[in-house]
Amino acid sequence: MSDRFDLDGRTVIITGGGKGIGKVYVEEFARAGARVVAADIDGAAAKSVAGTLSAQGLQVLGLLTDIASEESTTAMAQAALERFGGIDVLINNASLMSVLPRRSWLEIPVEEWDRVMAVNLRAVFPAMQAQKRGKIVNISSSRVWEGTPNRLHYTTSKAGVIGLTRALAREVAEFGITVNAVSPGMTQSDTQVQSSSANYLATRVAGRAIERVEVPADLVGAVMFLSTAASDFMTGQTINVDGGKVMH
Repeated sequence: MSDRFDLDGRTVIITGGGKGIGKVYVEEFARAGARVVAADIDGAAAKSVAGTLSAQGLQVLGLLTDIASEESTTAMAQAALERFGGIDVLINNASLMSVLPRRSWLEIPVEEWDRVMAVNLRAVFPAMQAQKRGKIVNISSSRVWEGTPNRLHYTTSKAGVIGLTRALAREVAEFGITVNAVSPGMTQSDTQVQSSSANYLATRVAGRAIERVEVPADLVGAVMFLSTAASDFMTGQTINVDGGKVMH
């Protein structure tokens, strides 16, 4: 393998890593040789994933983490440093979509709106600043390009992720940190299937150039690419991975 794509020995924090798409990221990064922190507000899920992979001889730490809490994210970063000695990559994956009901924006409670904003627009990078290198990969959504209705706060927050990616890329470049984003299409992870009807999931396939469902494994390549030296001269960019539904 080219050194440009090598993840061996890299420390990767994956928020929302206990289940759904995040769990698949944790599994695939660990199998690629990375030292992985699975951080999730469902601490039991994060520790379960870590336990399973650690039993296979892989280096994975599971942590209870609420990324809307500064205290919790600080503790997460400290635990990663203590266990692995550095932080090379942050996959800013955690979100609240699967637990949000689909409804008109007029019916969204203010406190629910605020919570979504807090979870989906926060990143942690002090350790990267200190070591003068790092990769931040934010997870947006193809809903931004489509204007998908009925979860307006979620769509708004994911549009904000793109703005965050672009502005933060300029602010942290001097520290050797790149900031990029991936915008997945509707992806049939275990959590998404639980929160969506079969009919709704089928409609999301319509219009794709690649006419099949999207699964978490479809996203791994793009996220890994943005986490390696192969993408060192890319920053502030968003890669759309939705089977060609939106030609972005």
